[in-house]
Amino acid sequence: MSTASAASPGPVASVASPGSPGSPGFQAPGLELFDFPPLWAGAPYWLTKPILMAVLAAALVCGVCWAAFANPKVVPRGLQNVVELGYVFVRDHAARPFLGKDTDRWMGLLLSVFFLVWIWNLMGVVPLVQLPVSSFLAFPAVIAVSVYVLKLYLGVTRYGVAGYVRGLIPRGLPALAYVLVIPLELLYTFVTSLFAHMLRLAANMFAGHLILAFFSMVGFWFLFEHPTVLGVPVGVAGVLMAILITALEMFVQFLQAFLFTLLTAMFIGNALNPEH
Repeated sequence: MSTASAASPGPVASVASPGSPGSPGFQAPGLELFDFPPLWAGAPYWLTKPILMAVLAAALVCGVCWAAFANPKVVPRGLQNVVELGYVFVRDHAARPFLGKDTDRWMGLLLSVFFLVWIWNLMGVVPLVQLPVSSFLAFPAVIAVSVYVLKLYLGVTRYGVAGYVRGLIPRGLPALAYVLVIPLELLYTFVTSLFAHMLRLAANMFAGHLILAFFSMVGFWFLFEHPTVLGVPVGVAGVLMAILITALEMFVQFLQAFLFTLLTAMFIGNALNPEH
């Protein structure tokens, strides 16, 4: 989050503690960071910056994959080589452990999900964009709900409703254990798995964006708006923290894209082979 973005006005909290980030005039970043009006006056209410960034990211994924594989070479080089590294990573670490012999069949979906979510996340540290699209719950929710419907469709069409549900229940347990295991397993499969899939990603990106905005604003405020003898060291510390957190956030952005893809592969694999 840039210092310019972090310093934008909005409904924020302030504390009257002189010489601290809560001193009069300092505005701690809050939910206004995620409140975007239409792109221009008279535009549809839904046509906002997050929507634009989400669509551009999807177009970028399509464009990169087309450029990499439209005319593939036996010995990959350039962009094809880079994208194939991503393909191998997703295949070996996310898809194959859960899908086995069905891995290649689902790689198109999994690779697209991985790259799209990763780019959505990276937009939080891209200059002038500085907005992790996946911090808005609606965007990961669209993918998570689609995977949820796909999971149920695959399980029911392959095994039938009764067979799919039976396959979810582990076998060989003591009779009394099933009193607890059956409701928990059904609750996880049909309810909590969906929310865990989308909330983990959105919550991590939301929190990371707020923390990065806070330290960026601390640096901006104490170096440019309130440059006192005591304030300048605080501002320098804020800038250094913002740099460190940016590096950490980039790692988290990659990790969350991978985990989201991993869960997608796991849900599909469990639908195809619920007994596993």
